[in-house]
Amino acid sequence: MAFTNLQGKTQTSMSDINVTPFVDVMLVLLVIFMLTAPLLESGIEVDLPKTKTVKVISEERVVVTIDKRQTIYVGNDPVNIHNLGQIILKQLKGSGESPVYIRCDQAVPFGAFAEVIDALKQAKLTNVNIVTEPLHTKGNT
Repeated sequence: MAFTNLQGKTQTSMSDINVTPFVDVMLVLLVIFMLTAPLLESGIEVDLPKTKTVKVISEERVVVTIDKRQTIYVGNDPVNIHNLGQIILKQLKGSGESPVYIRCDQAVPFGAFAEVIDALKQAKLTNVNIVTEPLHTKGNT
């Protein structure tokens, strides 16, 4: 398709697409996803205690989290401690033998942690595990 300008010269239309803005947007999205991906593992930030023995978990799991304010979560949903056992049993489909993992912030008093353990034991959950981070010694860093 040709166009005529005021001087009588013929110009052709520009048919190339400018991809620079598209690349800019895609790079910004890439950076955003790279920064937020580690937070998607668990939406609740917890400073886990550090131990020498750590087991890597790969299967689907039910995770109970206790944050610094002593709020209890199952997955990413806050729950009342009185309903904790029922909610977990519902997620485990009634199997008390399936593993339940507890993530607890190190700033939480032991009494709050013990209450959660007691609520799980009252629900007849026997396979309770504590999630920790690996302890880095001076020789292993």
